[in-house]
Amino acid sequence: MAPYTAPSRRQTITHPNGQSTSFIHDTFADPWLPSTETILIQHGFGRTSAHFYHWIPALSRKYNVIRRELRGHGASSFPAPEDKYDYSVETIISEIVDTLDQLGVQKVHFLGESTSGMLAEIFAAMHPERVSSVIVCSSPTYLPEAGQKFLAFGEPSWPEALRRLGSRGWAERLADAPGTLASDDPGYKRWWIERVSESTGEGLAGYAVFLSRLDSRSYLGGVKCPMLILAPTRSAMVTVEGMRELQAAVKGSKLVFVEAPGHEIYSTAAEACQEAVLEFVGDLEEK
Repeated sequence: MAPYTAPSRRQTITHPNGQSTSFIHDTFADPWLPSTETILIQHGFGRTSAHFYHWIPALSRKYNVIRRELRGHGASSFPAPEDKYDYSVETIISEIVDTLDQLGVQKVHFLGESTSGMLAEIFAAMHPERVSSVIVCSSPTYLPEAGQKFLAFGEPSWPEALRRLGSRGWAERLADAPGTLASDDPGYKRWWIERVSESTGEGLAGYAVFLSRLDSRSYLGGVKCPMLILAPTRSAMVTVEGMRELQAAVKGSKLVFVEAPGHEIYSTAAEACQEAVLEFVGDLEEK
C-alpha cells in the first residue's frame, strides 16, 4: 500500500510579465478574530516551500503563513533563454508585491532565509508601507567571490555548476560540504536532495546569476521597520562578524545568535528560531 499523501494546499498565480509563482498558504488562527497578521516565508537558494514544513504548526495557529517559492525554484516558473525577461532586483521585488496584491495582503512580516534575507531587506526599503517587520535567518548581504567559488564546486562558475551537474548533482555536492546541511541523518539527506531536485538546473542557474550580483548593503539604511536577525555561529556562508555588521547597519535591529551546526539553522535549530520569531512578532503586536 502506498503511503498516505496529504492533499496539496499549493496554489499558483501568474504575474503580468507571464511568469508564475507557486506558494502554499496555511492558517489555523481563530476565524472570528478581527484581524490576523501575515508572515511571508521566502526560502533560500535551492530550497522550496517544503523545506519549511515544520514551521507551520508553530506559526499558523496564530498567523496567516505564506510560503512563496522563488523564481526558478520548485513549482515557480523560470524564463526561457529567448524570453525578454528582466532578471533584475526591480523585477523580483515587483513580483513579490504582485503576489501580495493578488492575495489581498497589505502588510507582512517578511521572513527571508539565507540569500532571501537580502530580498526582505530590499523589499522593506523599497516598499516600507508593505512590511510590519523584517526577519532574516542566516542571511548575507551579498555573496563574495569566495562564497560563489565554494558553490561552484570546481566548475567555472556557480551557475555553470548548476547547468553541468543539474539540480540533483549540485545538491549532492552541497550536502557533502561541511557546514551546510542541517542534519547528518541519511533519511534527511535523501529527502533534502529530492526537494532541491524538484527545481531544474537551468532554473536554479538563472537565479544564481541574479544572486551573484545582488547586494543589499546600500538598502540597509532604508530599513525603518523592526528587524530581527537570526544568526548562525557555525555557518559555511556567513560569519559572526558579518552578522554583527548587519545589526550595526540597521538601527534598532535585534540580533539573536543561534547555536547550532551548519548554515541551515531554520532546520537544525527550528524550535529556537521559531520561538525567537514568535516572541519578536508578539512583542510588536503589544506595542
